[in-house]
Amino acid sequence: MANGDIVVKDVSIKFNLNQEKIDSLKEYFIKKLKGQISYKEFWALKHVSFSIKSGDRLGILGLNGSGKSTMLKCIAGVLKPSTGYVHREGLLMPMIELGAGFDMQYTGRENVFLYGSVLGFKRDFMKAHYREIVDFAELNDFMDVPLKNYSSGMRSRLGFAIATVVKPDILILDEVLSVGDAKFRKKSENKMMELIEDGTTVLFVSHSLQQVQKICNKALILDHGEMIAFGDIETVSAKYEEIIG
Repeated sequence: MANGDIVVKDVSIKFNLNQEKIDSLKEYFIKKLKGQISYKEFWALKHVSFSIKSGDRLGILGLNGSGKSTMLKCIAGVLKPSTGYVHREGLLMPMIELGAGFDMQYTGRENVFLYGSVLGFKRDFMKAHYREIVDFAELNDFMDVPLKNYSSGMRSRLGFAIATVVKPDILILDEVLSVGDAKFRKKSENKMMELIEDGTTVLFVSHSLQQVQKICNKALILDHGEMIAFGDIETVSAKYEEIIG
């Protein structure tokens, strides 16, 4: 396999949903010891298989609750499959929950290095790219302000700028091109197109079919955890338009 290749084979993910109303941890342990805890099985993904090659841009389509974000988290390694496996090659950059590694008490400047370390970047690397990050996020006047005083859009812009400072082999995007105002969304999209032109493999979830058609060359459709279509963007887009009416 080449860097950027991904193989998803017979992947299923099961969650056990607690059906009991429990008000405290103590009550939970008492009921568990007495065997009074019951669970309902929920299959978020069911026997999903597909593969993409380095440089492919895959759009994952589906209505709310179809398993799109679960699929991305599984490929990113955040969730472990209940059955099947995922194999990928190369450096992966998951942009699923921008700023998930931020500390709200720290300043923007401190969080650049903190979040960078969460993503696996060395401090010297972050120092060398600090100005580039700040300029892209357009937060020059706010870097010494605690993140608790940032708007959600400002935090997302900073997270996006940090995460895209390196060129990954595989980029995972979950609705992140909707962050910020119209100007920043256009800037984010242009950054993505730069990475795509460099041959980065992209997995992309968006509620905007138009955006998926613009960025992706392949697509798949999930419905209640099952893959009901996979192929070239034109064919799968037409099927998805039928589904959403």
